[in-house]
Amino acid sequence: MNKRRLRIQMVTPAPARSLHGNRVTALRWAKLLRKLGHRVKITTEYEETATDLLIALHARRSAEAVAEFACQNPEKPLIVALTGTDLYHDLPQSQLAQNSLHLATRLVVLQPDGLRFLTTRQRNKACAIIQSASKPGRRIPPLKRVMEVAVVAHLRAVKDPFRVALASRQLPASSQIRVVQIGKALSPGMEERAKKEMLRNSRYRWLGQLPRWKTLQRLRRSRLVVVSSRLEGAPNVASEALAADVPMLSSHISGMIGLLGEGYPGYFPVADTDRLRQLLVQAEQDQGFYRQLLESCRRVQHLVTPHREQRLWKELLAEVT
Repeated sequence: MNKRRLRIQMVTPAPARSLHGNRVTALRWAKLLRKLGHRVKITTEYEETATDLLIALHARRSAEAVAEFACQNPEKPLIVALTGTDLYHDLPQSQLAQNSLHLATRLVVLQPDGLRFLTTRQRNKACAIIQSASKPGRRIPPLKRVMEVAVVAHLRAVKDPFRVALASRQLPASSQIRVVQIGKALSPGMEERAKKEMLRNSRYRWLGQLPRWKTLQRLRRSRLVVVSSRLEGAPNVASEALAADVPMLSSHISGMIGLLGEGYPGYFPVADTDRLRQLLVQAEQDQGFYRQLLESCRRVQHLVTPHREQRLWKELLAEVT
């Protein structure tokens, strides 16, 4: 195993201090790579400094950095990490994204189902590294009088952010479910809609963007987490929920299938409000179903341990260097 200390530059389109998933991923990867003894610098574009290895998050949006590094350092390894937007939207139509994959020494997808969206040649240099999350030191007890359901995602169309709110409108009057949504509204229209939803829907509360520690605190005290996205690479919130032992309901999309498995009992079709409502009622009223969700999540908890993610990165760096 190669133990040489590497100078790694990590390029992400997400700016410093943002809470976008790509930034969260970059910060976590930098931390674990530093634990392996490497020096890591996070940038939003390629900087011409002494660099042994470039890791680029997002094939299309980091395409310029990838091309510059490959041109100036053709003999040095280049790893491109593919996001959900890359896999499920950009690759079929973006020449920039395709060029990044062509120039890369190795490719990283964030869950194994993502590999099937690559060509045979691309799969031959790809590997899956599932995003990790630290197990909380103690479980925050859930509220007793309500069943708190967390939705953690920025308010943008691809996240289908109001699907849980719409489903909660149709719950039985006796239901104790309360939906807590955390995430920044990325357009004035989304903010206005969230505020209007709170006025008409007593089960729904939007908290806006919170500091990461507060977000994790609210997630960990929830009884259920819902991922309603139309597409995802692999949401950080899913790894956080698994680590915190909080079961999930999710839209049936590749980014979640690669983490939870095809047979997970808590899937609903994308944008299917009625099916999501049925699952919410079942999770609240049927203890056997809730235990089934919890046990299914526990079976894959080992996939999100920081030790596993660090080991996979250690093996990958040894291969490319």
